[in-house]
Amino acid sequence: MSAAMRGRIVDGASAGDLLAKLDPGTSVEEVKLGNFAVVEGRKHLYFCLVADVRYQALHPRFLVEAAEAEGLLKDVLWGTAVYPLAALRPSLELDLEAGEVRQARTLPEHGSPVRAAAEEDIFRIFGAPSATRFAVGRPLELDVPVCVDLARLVQRSAGVFGMSGTGKTFLTRLLLAGLVRSGVAGVLVFDAHNEYGWEGRSEDGPRVKGLKQLFPGRVVLYTLDPESTRARGVRADGALHLAYRQITPEDILLLSSSLNLNPTAYESLVAIRNREGRDWFTRFLRLEPAELEAYAAEAGLHPGALAALRRKLERLLGLPFLREEVPHDAVEDILDCLGRGLHVVVEFGRTPALGYMLVANILTRRIHEVYVARTERYLAGEGREPTPLVIAIEEAHRFLDPSVSRETTFGTIAREMRKYNVTLLVVDQRPSRIDAEVLSQIGTKFACRLEDEDDVAALLAGARDARVLRHALATLDHRQQALLFGQALPMPVVVRTRSYDEAFYREVACGPSGGAAVAAERGAARPASALDELFGDVEEVDL
Repeated sequence: MSAAMRGRIVDGASAGDLLAKLDPGTSVEEVKLGNFAVVEGRKHLYFCLVADVRYQALHPRFLVEAAEAEGLLKDVLWGTAVYPLAALRPSLELDLEAGEVRQARTLPEHGSPVRAAAEEDIFRIFGAPSATRFAVGRPLELDVPVCVDLARLVQRSAGVFGMSGTGKTFLTRLLLAGLVRSGVAGVLVFDAHNEYGWEGRSEDGPRVKGLKQLFPGRVVLYTLDPESTRARGVRADGALHLAYRQITPEDILLLSSSLNLNPTAYESLVAIRNREGRDWFTRFLRLEPAELEAYAAEAGLHPGALAALRRKLERLLGLPFLREEVPHDAVEDILDCLGRGLHVVVEFGRTPALGYMLVANILTRRIHEVYVARTERYLAGEGREPTPLVIAIEEAHRFLDPSVSRETTFGTIAREMRKYNVTLLVVDQRPSRIDAEVLSQIGTKFACRLEDEDDVAALLAGARDARVLRHALATLDHRQQALLFGQALPMPVVVRTRSYDEAFYREVACGPSGGAAVAAERGAARPASALDELFGDVEEVDL
């Protein structure tokens, strides 16, 4: 939408679109779907999105005549007999007397003037950058920052969606950097592809700074693959290892597809765990083939199915971070870091998807248990309220697929954990493969380009003004554009996401004083040297 856009309201309904007849001086080619417009009513300003643009004529034949006319005749017909209409969908209204902004629920007077949104309008809607308002980009038609309210963002789970190559990793990195800088929540990142810890790669190839480089004194980097980490010239703060006894049947259920387990495998796993106790995994895999038939008879299980289950579970023994015994529990260190205002990135190196899913689920299950216990103690009048925690998870559909989401900790967090101060930041290419109930609980959505109809339908299911959002989503470029809507934003907006470059590095390195204040209020502020105090020269930390 160009700055010269002008018009007047000629039709509309409070439950639908407003129709604005555009002035002859307005270039129709500059009026883009999803752009901002402001309707100046007598008592209210209405902030709207452009939902549609079309031609209207006093008579259908004028559409053809005006197109073929030249000179004076064309000037006479255009703007009177034939004119452009813009359909506007009101999102917010500003009460000019009270100064209150709320959801649009009234109708502007007929003939109210329409104009393009200006810089002051964007600041009225989204606020100015501050300690807890983080600029993620700019509207397509204006050079003014659009801010996300980080305090509201962490109240419910959020999601970043988009096809491969559309920039969702960069958008996720921006959001994580904003959260770390602000101090409104702790951040735990499961970094499946080594993009968020020390450094990542841009779409064009050059390396970009990760969270550890941007915030060296506030981010702790763990690795599941120390060899890969060292080969890339990165020094992690610790290497994680899991003990066999930490694996539960619920963790194995999440791996059903990868291990090709049959539908009854979970019941067999539960029966074995109930029989063997906490060390069920080790004891079951120690059984000799000749012992399986007798074991199956005693446990009431099918011997053939039990033998097949054992063979499939043996695949887990090839994961290098799994150990029969570990001397130290690193989850307590991770929780300690988060409680002190530090943030944690778990880098998986060359760990296969099987290991990624297993580790992420085990760690999250433990964190879930601890946060529930801490919150319940706080509600009982004991101790402090836990600092909000955001868990960022890539390839989220692996954990939130409809077939397993009700049994996984991630599904539990997405549905109910906001009351325990834990939320998710899910990152995925295929929202249609995420459980619909989980998607409905995602409060704020950041959508890069999506072309699969099922993905678009899943993303917009239940959204207010879904038709308008669908049109806006369809017009996104393949790079560095996103549709933002939900709880952390007062109204939907299409933005050019900000560049992740040296200017951004300098900005977050300085950081607003308010972010440090938020952390300090919680007793979480900690100097950079505290990492040395916590880890020293530790090379391996076991779970």
